[in-house]
Amino acid sequence: MSPYEKLLIQNKAWSSDQKLADANFFGRLEKQQSPKFLWIGCSDSRVPANQITGTDPGEIFVHRNIANMVVHTDLNLLSVLEYAVVVLKVEHIIVCGHYGCGGIDAALGNKSYGIINKWLLNIKEVYNIHKKEIDAIEVHEDKVNKLVELNVIEQCQDLIKTSTIQKAWKSRNAPTIHGWAYGLKDGLVKELVNIEPDLESINPIFRFDSSELEK
Repeated sequence: MSPYEKLLIQNKAWSSDQKLADANFFGRLEKQQSPKFLWIGCSDSRVPANQITGTDPGEIFVHRNIANMVVHTDLNLLSVLEYAVVVLKVEHIIVCGHYGCGGIDAALGNKSYGIINKWLLNIKEVYNIHKKEIDAIEVHEDKVNKLVELNVIEQCQDLIKTSTIQKAWKSRNAPTIHGWAYGLKDGLVKELVNIEPDLESINPIFRFDSSELEK
């Protein structure tokens, strides 16, 4: 049996188990999607949002990319953000990085990875901001994990620079933004930052005019 065939068999088993445990599970899932959370996480296969948080399908709206980045030229991320905030009206956004992240590790080096280099540049910029602090760390693994944390915090800051978030903060005083780091070794989440809606807290250069937020 190939790994692909195994996936199909496991899907049938999972579907059967869900129906046995709750006959109405798929009926409810089909009729509505009303998650309270948007998850911006790493594409790493070891960091699945639902399993980490113990939630069911339908409870978390998910976007994943290498190193959980919020890049202002990424139309994929911006479209997910707009839909989650404006249409689904999520109450919380979680940016979740993970210790030992391969993307973060690669960004700390000088090896070329082809087209991936363009993505890693965004992480390198975060490193450059915190270069003195990170370079003072002797153990490479600890350097990576510190940048994991600092990167999450920076991505949360990049979220509040978007007009999508600022409009939502003005109109409905939500969502709250949370920064997490997930430990592969123990499965636990470390809370790094929580940002409550507050337009005045945004650096003025990144704050849109109030009249613009009403459009």
